[in-house]
Amino acid sequence: MTIAAWIAAHITIIVIAVTAIALYFPASFTWINTSAITPMLGIVMFGMGLTLNPSDFKPVLQNPKSIIIGELAQFIIMPFLAWLLCRLLPLSQGLAIGIILVGCCPGGTASNVICYLAKGDIALSVAMTGVSTLLAPVVTPALVWLLAGESIDIDITGMFLSIVQVVILPIVLGFGFNHYFKRATMLITPLLPMFSTLAITSIIGIIIAHNSRSITSCSLIVGIAVILHNVLGLILGYSLAALTGSDRRKRSAIAIEVGMQNSGLATSLAATHFAMFPMAAVPGAIFSVWHNFSGSIAAQIFRKQASEKPKD
Repeated sequence: MTIAAWIAAHITIIVIAVTAIALYFPASFTWINTSAITPMLGIVMFGMGLTLNPSDFKPVLQNPKSIIIGELAQFIIMPFLAWLLCRLLPLSQGLAIGIILVGCCPGGTASNVICYLAKGDIALSVAMTGVSTLLAPVVTPALVWLLAGESIDIDITGMFLSIVQVVILPIVLGFGFNHYFKRATMLITPLLPMFSTLAITSIIGIIIAHNSRSITSCSLIVGIAVILHNVLGLILGYSLAALTGSDRRKRSAIAIEVGMQNSGLATSLAATHFAMFPMAAVPGAIFSVWHNFSGSIAAQIFRKQASEKPKD
């Protein structure tokens, strides 16, 4: 196994290691300014664009029911859970904003890998990630304003532009590069999981290191909020898909897409638009750590179900 493949295959271990280093030896990351988060996320999104083809979006036209169910689950379940947790748990304003940001973001890129490991419907997973990402510039700012606008002024236009610049533009550039430079893309693609892993773990390290003291003082409550948010998202996403008659592979894909958020985007938006609340970036960083761990467990469960029930 090459170094690139090893790094991509052990993202959970690497994320945990980086988290521990950043938390107990913050100087290892504090020399990197938080402004570096945005371009790092752009690199991840560019890589996602390189892997996309027009055929990936065919499921949207061929089976719109699954896409509609998945997107409704994505943008209703997770934002509602975030709002509910902020009401039920004693979270500071900054942490509450961070939880809501995570809940209102689209599905994360790691969800496609987890779906593959779970033997889920990969085409549906990729299509859901793509569609939710394209909807994000409008839907995410609107949801954040709806759920948190009463407590703080939300710059909807600024968030829209940020998501376009950090997410949509890099994806379009990657998509275009893949279309016009296929030979070069074929050489780069095997390295993309490694670069994505390194970029995501760097983002986590930067956020945790810059807020290490605050995190250690409130780690329990943040951990509870993040774990409940993610686990309930997985369960409710799966349940909704089952209730609407989706087959096993689609249920797995929808559950994973709903439960695994683009927490990197949440940390970028927090650092850019909520700098007055430094802790707003923390839930996204912790979510990145946790959902890779829980996603791996969910993949094992769904994979076992696939072997037990090959047909529905």
